[in-house]
Amino acid sequence: MDATKFGELDPSPQMLGHSPPPLEIAPGADKSLISFPEIGGLETDSVNLKRAIETRRSVRNFTDSSISLQDLAWLLWAFRTVPSAGARHAFETYLSIGNVEGLEQGLYRYLALEHSIVEEQQDEDIMAKVARACLDQPFVRNCGAVFIWVAISERMTWRYGERGYRYLHLDAGHVCQNLYLASQTVNCGVCAVAAFKDDELNSLLGLDGDKHFVVYLAAVGKLD
Repeated sequence: MDATKFGELDPSPQMLGHSPPPLEIAPGADKSLISFPEIGGLETDSVNLKRAIETRRSVRNFTDSSISLQDLAWLLWAFRTVPSAGARHAFETYLSIGNVEGLEQGLYRYLALEHSIVEEQQDEDIMAKVARACLDQPFVRNCGAVFIWVAISERMTWRYGERGYRYLHLDAGHVCQNLYLASQTVNCGVCAVAAFKDDELNSLLGLDGDKHFVVYLAAVGKLD
């Protein structure tokens, strides 16, 4: 590939023959995985695509009902197939869990290749901490779970160099839109969040804020 195809850019690591970075951060050896049910056995409501698009909206008021583990499995599965620049899929999906059946409150990470999650830390105050980092928006604290998309910049810049940072933000839109649409089949509401304190949220997740950093969030909860 000609390095000038996208303008006067330096050759990317891929062009220079460097090996690609892993598509997933492996869990620590001391971590146990929580496997999800097979998607084929999940019960979801049938929603007409046209109606799903017409009625899509951001929701900031949720009930006290728990999100089931099956609901969570479906919502995570739903954005495994989103378009991604160069099929790089540069996000790790973290989950701040407040009210999900069978899960302790705390911080988790989705392992897309295994369709499992791994507990990063138990923390009864995790929702309040994430909400504070999101400018104290109350619906973030009161939802069932917050989906937090963390960019692993090397996955994208390996192929596209510095231009890859643009594509990270495009990919974030694809992922969150699928979450909005999928939520309607399990009676959940979603509100995307882009207002947050970068340093505070990155620190909360143990990220360096340079190679690994939060790009986007979405609060999810059950509806009436």
